[in-house]
Amino acid sequence: MKKEQYQFDYYRVSDRTELPPEDLSLLIAANKAAQEAYAIYSNFKVGAAARLVNGEIILGSNQENASYPVGVCAERVLLGNAAVQFPGIAIETLAITYLLMDRKSDSPVSPCGMCRQALSEFESRVNHPIRLILAGEVGDLLIVNASIDLLPFVFQRQHLP
Repeated sequence: MKKEQYQFDYYRVSDRTELPPEDLSLLIAANKAAQEAYAIYSNFKVGAAARLVNGEIILGSNQENASYPVGVCAERVLLGNAAVQFPGIAIETLAITYLLMDRKSDSPVSPCGMCRQALSEFESRVNHPIRLILAGEVGDLLIVNASIDLLPFVFQRQHLP
């Protein structure tokens, strides 16, 4: 038996003025997308905004349903929009943020497991890492160089027959 370790580097940003203007504008777009979320059951509105390698901006927000399994996360809405509107074009950076009904969100939000899998598959499909900016409305934010870093031992198409 051999012990191994999985780790990755990420950045913590305490002051949003440290962000390059294109990252700050992407975060603002994600916040606007969150405002359009349909989250009447959880009151947890998530917004995602991606800058593609061709410079286009794509948005997504979570869409809930009374039958909870029918809802869709903001990240997967965004990936579907990107795949249909710009087939084969890679995502350079994806900003994800969220709004709460009773207070300002104050810590970074990370994609759920299903979205991590979908992000990983998209990265693989277009052969390009997706840089993530994870944030709340206020407080620190995190920057991850590739979404695959969030999903060790990912299940990939080469595992299928």
